[in-house]
Amino acid sequence: MKILSGIQPSGQLHIGNYFGMMQTMISQMESSDLYVFIVDLHAMTSVHDRNRLANGTLEAAADFLALGLDPERCTFWVQSDVPEVCELTWILSTIAPMGLVERCHSYKDKIANGIEPSHGLFSYPILMAADILLYQADQVPVGQDQKQHLEVARDLAQKFNNIFGETFVVPDPVINKVMATVPGLDGRKMSKSYGNTIPIFLEGKALKKRVMAIETDATLVEDPKDPDKCNLFAMLKLFATPGRLQEVRDLYVNGGAAYGYIKLELLELISDYFAEARRKKAEFLADPAMLREILKKGADKARVKAMVTLDLVRERVGLKY
Repeated sequence: MKILSGIQPSGQLHIGNYFGMMQTMISQMESSDLYVFIVDLHAMTSVHDRNRLANGTLEAAADFLALGLDPERCTFWVQSDVPEVCELTWILSTIAPMGLVERCHSYKDKIANGIEPSHGLFSYPILMAADILLYQADQVPVGQDQKQHLEVARDLAQKFNNIFGETFVVPDPVINKVMATVPGLDGRKMSKSYGNTIPIFLEGKALKKRVMAIETDATLVEDPKDPDKCNLFAMLKLFATPGRLQEVRDLYVNGGAAYGYIKLELLELISDYFAEARRKKAEFLADPAMLREILKKGADKARVKAMVTLDLVRERVGLKY
């Protein structure tokens, strides 16, 4: 089983990234042929600062490694280090119906949230399809918001296969139903685009400021509350033990849940959960040459797979003569 997913280096990775994709991917190392990559080309749709993109790429690599990804047991690389993906993107774009791309809601959502419209932003789903199909992935763990883009990849794989003959594996989405949409500080999906995140490696006063900013309602402490409609309780579910979670749920239902105290408890849980990873990340960032070497080896492995697929695609469409 070949499993693939990527993550953008467009800002600090947050707990939504971790529970929505990273944790799932890391857990697959033992049982699957795992492909994990940093999608720096995608990030260019919103990041136009050289240092931010380059440093963010190394930091994202350190994040993954610190959280437990073993590059010896998977293929781990940076998207742009495998140029074959750009050629496949163009080939797929020549068969992609305009209506298929125009229906993708992500483009409209990002523009509505202040990201400048561009062709790259509009054609993002085609590049994502190339990322997936180039490595013949069987499964792609995605958040609920990315499911539509996965459907685009499936549609393009099927259309290409129908036109040119069986070439691509048609990938299946894998959505963690519990963690599909991790809430942000304001109750919307946690996203760097919304500025409502809790970064994984934040600590001290900066972490406390974010946690205490989680939006809650004005219900009095002694009054009953619905935990399943509370943004704070949804975050607590990510970290608390089942026993403690039941205790807090009872306080919500019966009255006595004090948001301020629950936020302080959540603060401690988050800090403790990522403490060891924070230490390891500092070690990786202290040796950027080592990080680059790990990513180069991963790109070399990825290119071997990519070139096999692209060679077949070229033969299918007539680019080999």
